[in-house]
Amino acid sequence: MRHYHFILRLLLVTLLFTGVSNVVNGKSKPRKREFRGAWIQCVNGQFQGMGTREMQRTLAYQLDELQKDGVNAIIFQVRPECDALYQSKLEPWSKFLTGRQGVAPSPYWDPLQWMVDECHKRGMELHAWINPYRAKTKNTTQLASNHIAVTHPERVFSYDGQYILNPGLPENRDYICQVVNDIVSRYDIDGLHIDDYFYPYPVAGLAIPDQKEFQQYGRGFTNIRDWRRDNVDVFIKQLGESIHKVKPWVKFGVSPFGIYRNQKTDPRNGSRTNGLQNYDDLYADVLKWVNNGWVDYCVPQLYWEIGNRAADYKELIGWWNKSASNRPLYIGEDVLRTVKYADPQNPNSHQLPAKRKLHQQSPNISGTVLWYAKAVVDNPGNYGTLLRTDYWRYPALQPLMPFIDDKAPSKPKKVKAKWEPDGYYLTWKAPKAKHWDDEAHRYVVYKFEKGEDIDTDNPAKIIGIPYDNRLKLDYKDGETKYVFVVTALDRMSNESTGKKKKVKL
Repeated sequence: MRHYHFILRLLLVTLLFTGVSNVVNGKSKPRKREFRGAWIQCVNGQFQGMGTREMQRTLAYQLDELQKDGVNAIIFQVRPECDALYQSKLEPWSKFLTGRQGVAPSPYWDPLQWMVDECHKRGMELHAWINPYRAKTKNTTQLASNHIAVTHPERVFSYDGQYILNPGLPENRDYICQVVNDIVSRYDIDGLHIDDYFYPYPVAGLAIPDQKEFQQYGRGFTNIRDWRRDNVDVFIKQLGESIHKVKPWVKFGVSPFGIYRNQKTDPRNGSRTNGLQNYDDLYADVLKWVNNGWVDYCVPQLYWEIGNRAADYKELIGWWNKSASNRPLYIGEDVLRTVKYADPQNPNSHQLPAKRKLHQQSPNISGTVLWYAKAVVDNPGNYGTLLRTDYWRYPALQPLMPFIDDKAPSKPKKVKAKWEPDGYYLTWKAPKAKHWDDEAHRYVVYKFEKGEDIDTDNPAKIIGIPYDNRLKLDYKDGETKYVFVVTALDRMSNESTGKKKKVKL
């Protein structure tokens, strides 16, 4: 009996420890490496005709607030309908920027270049987000003379008020890769991102008009649905290879619809859901892309709430954690829906705490992307406040991608503390490098009190992750001793060993 009570007490202690292992002083225990992204979309018209200065002011404010919330990556929509929110010789300026397709912004600016600069200034990655196949949205009524649907109308089909670049035509795959290569080669982006628009979302009674292309380019397929899936497969593989040929370090990410297949359709691979399916309805075999390594990260859009009858968030986050771990997995979160619904287990709270707990319990999930940036900034239900004061209160490095590069750079050199005209700075020299994967791209600065253990695994000790070779210090009277440690990060966030410097502040 004593032995039984001892085992029982040991079990209770173990459960208690497990329950609080991710909590420190009543708060969550943030990870040192985590993708913390936010989507900034233009297709909703939020910037349309706003004007250069007002749009820059709006974006700068959003970036400042998101930085305070702990966001470390922005996914910025730059090509919603075969158009451009950047300077392009291939496609026209977007109406979602200026109000009319083909009209350049005035005063002139390049939103993509501006966003790269502003994100990097704030220590954030910038991922350029394109819609590869969509050539016209429902509400667009006028196309520019150099738009692909005008210059090559035979390469698009109309579906439910939209124009779609026909995925069955090899020249369309080549064209999209040409557009992407132009972006990747000219802009210092950190990632190239596509979302869930492949073949169009199905409309009852409306068939996809691609029988002619199936007969011409069928490649031996007898089932048109299998052929459509293969068209998208071939494109995904080609696009990823094309990006890495130009710049091996640019991450290729995809954000698919949140359901791969329902269990009633696929008892072996499906989730216990009842909704639209990537595989069957959008012809997107996402698991094939992940398992074959054709994409570098995957962000399923799990925009539902915990307890949703057709698509329960808890069911889906568990399914993706189990099924898509061959590449870094981040979860797309709907901010407004998260705060709209109460936690079924705690009716006095909205669902953010419960969702964060599910993340912590999912070992294969290493990040979150928030839909959408403005919603976070508006702070409904104190969503942004909870991020900055709890879940994302410390900085985070990007998750590793050893399949691209797993070698850390050398450590920084000649770390010094010195006065400059505008303040007291910690400065250092970049380590030597021979190749892109040896170069220091950013740095991590840690701050420790005198006598404190040097623990660079603790994100609470990070005071900056600058792109520059210096960081301004908070100088008071020069009486208190600290130890600073500076490490180097390469393009893939591999971290060097640290270089120490004792400083009095």
